[in-house]
Amino acid sequence: MAHSITNRCIQCGDCIPQCPKGAIKSAGEDLWIDPMLCDDCKDDAAEPQCVSICPIDRPPVPLQAKKGRCKTTATTLPSPSLFANGKSNPFASAIVVWEACNVLAQGQSLSWKPDSDGKLCYERQVNGGRGAIAFRLTQPLDAEDSLPFDSATAEADLAAWDVRVACLHLIYAAHATALEQPWQQDFVISDRQIEEYLGLEKRKDLSKLAKLTLIKHLVEQPCKLQLDIHWSQQGRVRGFSLHQSRLWHLLEIQHYFQEDDLGCKHLTGFTFRIKAGAWAKHFLNRQAAREGIAFYQYGSLPKSLLRTVTSIWQQHEGAARMMLWLLFKAKLGNEQRLTVPTLMRIAYGETKLLQAASQREERKRLLRSFESDLEVLHQYGLKPLFDPHTYPPDIQPLWVRLAELPDDAEAALEFWINDGSRENRLTDAAPRDKWHRLMQARLLSFELPDGWDVQASQATKRKLRQSQRKQVAHPRSTLSAQQIAAARKTLQLSQRELANHDARARYLPCPLPV
Repeated sequence: MAHSITNRCIQCGDCIPQCPKGAIKSAGEDLWIDPMLCDDCKDDAAEPQCVSICPIDRPPVPLQAKKGRCKTTATTLPSPSLFANGKSNPFASAIVVWEACNVLAQGQSLSWKPDSDGKLCYERQVNGGRGAIAFRLTQPLDAEDSLPFDSATAEADLAAWDVRVACLHLIYAAHATALEQPWQQDFVISDRQIEEYLGLEKRKDLSKLAKLTLIKHLVEQPCKLQLDIHWSQQGRVRGFSLHQSRLWHLLEIQHYFQEDDLGCKHLTGFTFRIKAGAWAKHFLNRQAAREGIAFYQYGSLPKSLLRTVTSIWQQHEGAARMMLWLLFKAKLGNEQRLTVPTLMRIAYGETKLLQAASQREERKRLLRSFESDLEVLHQYGLKPLFDPHTYPPDIQPLWVRLAELPDDAEAALEFWINDGSRENRLTDAAPRDKWHRLMQARLLSFELPDGWDVQASQATKRKLRQSQRKQVAHPRSTLSAQQIAAARKTLQLSQRELANHDARARYLPCPLPV
């Protein structure tokens, strides 16, 4: 149980250097003990050091759970809440944001390796192989001397991540789109906003302090990522490089308290001041994008995605990882074929996929997880469409084939009678070569739920505009007066109707039929 400083404290500060966890902090002119760090010195001393060193007759006392409602008198107003329409919100969707989302969601599943300085690093090729982006970990709070963690510290930190930290990254990316120059302007987000975005208000099993501890942990993780970006020239956009640049700057954490009758301070809330890193100047620069010398890349973030990931990540982490990856993949349009090995790497990592290739039991376990995770995606509206040639019904998950089972009892009985007379029955064991066939199988696409198809439609509209611009460049077809008159009679158009039609159309894409 953590301790708490009462209002009888004389602010001498003698206890600060004695605390082995650094839990004693300053809140304005007062001192307080961070209950998220204090562990009563159980592994460091026989009794709490703040109690033994305190010169007054009423030293810090054990912190009791606060009774009643937590009232916060916040002095820093947060930025406007996201999801004003209740469904979705624009968010930065550049390659930097996508790769960072994968890093935060997949964590240790990725191939982290020591760099030339011995720091743990994950690197990816980008921009068609003409550039690269590398990630390292550092302290979350902004500081000039924020050096990357050593390999042991970075590995321990990665082990504490879970897929929900990617949701905070997406929330930051949504707030950044509301700013004109997000690499210079900051935004403020409160614990209550995060609680509402993630659906944590429904977690009645968590105390207020437990929720605040969780929220602070999740908020800090995306701010630990440092970037190295090397981007080659693309059109009019010049190449650039960033070295040890932060993904997100955590500028300030403001704590809010409420005192009880004993004068003990109870933590009741946070606000976090955050700013996008220098990458935003190149990928989220509205004015420079108009001039064609930078990018302004954004998509649509569904509110349901954040709550779904928060609710399923413990039982179906693979499904949550695929869901986050598909958020960006859907932006490329439905024409993108998805191979089963690619989805498995996203969901479970390269190491597990290699183990499954050589170990039969691991292969069975991974196959069950994959088919279960596909079912979860289907239940939440991301319905997989199987390629009939490479992913035929005999190797599809059982839940897909059972979807044809009628609800009516008599119809279901007839269904099973007919199934028993078929050559391949639903109850038959899977083919012996199912795994090898799956490694060659593809999904055509995923049907997207409400709030997801905005990105695909934007990509389709952009392609349509590009094709129309190309068509406009073509010369007009030249028709003789006789051809126009004959075509007008064939289409039963009067001269006035033809003139009105010509005023609306800037060109004739092809000769009218004669």
